[in-house]
Amino acid sequence: MFVCWSPTADLAAGTVVCGIGILALGQVRRVRDLPLACLPLLLGAHQLIESVVWRGADGTVSASTAHLAVLAWAAIAFPILPAFVPLAVLCAVWPHRAARRRLLPLCALGLASSGFLAYALAAGPVTAVSDGHILTYSVEIPVGYAVIAGYLISTLGAPLFSGNPDLRLFGLVAAVGAAVCVTVWQLAFASTWCAFAAVVSLMLVRWLWHERRASIEEPPTVLLRGVDSQT
Repeated sequence: MFVCWSPTADLAAGTVVCGIGILALGQVRRVRDLPLACLPLLLGAHQLIESVVWRGADGTVSASTAHLAVLAWAAIAFPILPAFVPLAVLCAVWPHRAARRRLLPLCALGLASSGFLAYALAAGPVTAVSDGHILTYSVEIPVGYAVIAGYLISTLGAPLFSGNPDLRLFGLVAAVGAAVCVTVWQLAFASTWCAFAAVVSLMLVRWLWHERRASIEEPPTVLLRGVDSQT
């Protein structure tokens, strides 16, 4: 699957996924869907940044440019995603009270994980080295296993517990991808799993297409005794 990653592969994948992101944004009809619709674009940009990290590893860009690329890649992969994904899913399902109750603890867990990871990045150092056809990122994370567990539970759990079939499918495939990546490429788990998540973000376009149809077909909201009848 990802044994042949290279600067060219990351550049191609990032370009394709950014295109998917633009397509996803074109499907948005409700403001609350916008954060999650931005996820493919964020993941596509992430792959483009990693193509610069590769160039730094092989010495074709300056050390300062390579260092900035490593920091940008790590900022998205570590503190941003565990905070962004649960909150974006929460926004998307906000009208549904049961989904809100399920997702709020995952949002809190994601924010806590994000805080630990942001501290780890600030404390440094953050490095990336090439090992054949994979990149290995190194970050000193306090209570590492607990933080990574919180990261995965919040990021994967949010779509799985969203109550939406398309989002559950996205979360399930991403979870399977995470399991495969950690089994096959333990040292390069972060890089390979983020690449996998970027590719499967095409599923979010399917979700947005269904949400767009639903927004067109749904009847006007009726309020009964101050309670939204659609919640």
